[in-house]
Amino acid sequence: MDTVVSKDGTTIAYDRRGAGPTLVLVDGAMCSRTMGPMPELAGVLADRFTVYNYDRRGRGDSGDTGEYAVERELEDLAAVIEAAGGSAYVYGSSSGAALALRAAAAGLPIEKLVAFEPPYVVDDSREQIPRTWVADLEARKPSDAIKYFFTRGIGMPAVVVAMMRLMPAWKRMKAVAHTLPYDARVLGENCFGDPMDATQWASVDPPVLVVNGGKSPTWMKNSTRALAAAVPGAVHREVPGQNHVIKAAAIAPVIAEFCA
Repeated sequence: MDTVVSKDGTTIAYDRRGAGPTLVLVDGAMCSRTMGPMPELAGVLADRFTVYNYDRRGRGDSGDTGEYAVERELEDLAAVIEAAGGSAYVYGSSSGAALALRAAAAGLPIEKLVAFEPPYVVDDSREQIPRTWVADLEARKPSDAIKYFFTRGIGMPAVVVAMMRLMPAWKRMKAVAHTLPYDARVLGENCFGDPMDATQWASVDPPVLVVNGGKSPTWMKNSTRALAAAVPGAVHREVPGQNHVIKAAAIAPVIAEFCA
């Protein structure tokens, strides 16, 4: 493990492995450099890239200094990219893809960006997320916040969430449940059923690939297509047979081809 200090003094932990062009991985909700899909993906990509896998603030070995703001997370990512040599390819998954897109719009030195299924909602094809959901998440205890995020935010069936509570990972998710409002803030106004506002992406300069799984729900497919249409020059791709929990073996070649 290595660390870098973000602009506000927060320590951000990261792992580095592999050799080749620099690739930074940006996790989704409740995941970290040791929990979730990124550790396996880093291993698969390490023969083609120097992979930086970091703990977003409030998770794993990273700190959580002061009052949260999305800008602090952009500074965290900027610090990791600077530690990685000053520029990087970036892969973001779920809310991590939303964070990476904000970073590209803010002018961070991103060479190319692969965004997998940021969970935006841009139509009425699913139950709408309450506009109060940041406050709702902040007001709930960890287990209740996780359930609320998965059912109301991601649209996961309540029975699936109930089964998850019996798994060992639930305890680890509870430990980082306080960061769920962070993810909700990162998604911003893009998850309340309104059409995608393209103006927020007008300043995105690097090439962007927007990806969804072929088995993902309709609302998520609709939002990824809308995003690809809204980001200047973006390309859309669907990976057959995959859903929001995409396998490393399925997404790794997509990343490698786009970032070749």
